[in-house]
Amino acid sequence: MADETDDFEELAAPDAASAKVNADADGDASSRSAADLEAVFDVPVKVSAILGRTRMEVSELLKLQAGQVVDLDRKVGEAIDIYVNDRLVARGEVVLVEDRLGITMTEIIKHDRA
Repeated sequence: MADETDDFEELAAPDAASAKVNADADGDASSRSAADLEAVFDVPVKVSAILGRTRMEVSELLKLQAGQVVDLDRKVGEAIDIYVNDRLVARGEVVLVEDRLGITMTEIIKHDRA
């Protein structure tokens, strides 16, 4: 199976050699605009915000009733994990927007691309 980062680089810059030359000509790869990634804008991804986790037996799960509290492994105010396609990409905080829950990203997780 091919490396997923290679596939992404091909989508983001169909001609990797010219993309490197363009980045060098501009003086810095960070000067690229969002338009360089336009080919991947419509790719659907699964975003998950994990408030916390717990372990319980099936028998305990079946006994749960509406209004019962399930203890999670996180404390109040502790950052939650944000995953994109099952990969941790950020941490954030839960916010209330009118009558819905939302997430504010407070930290982006950078992964080494070795």
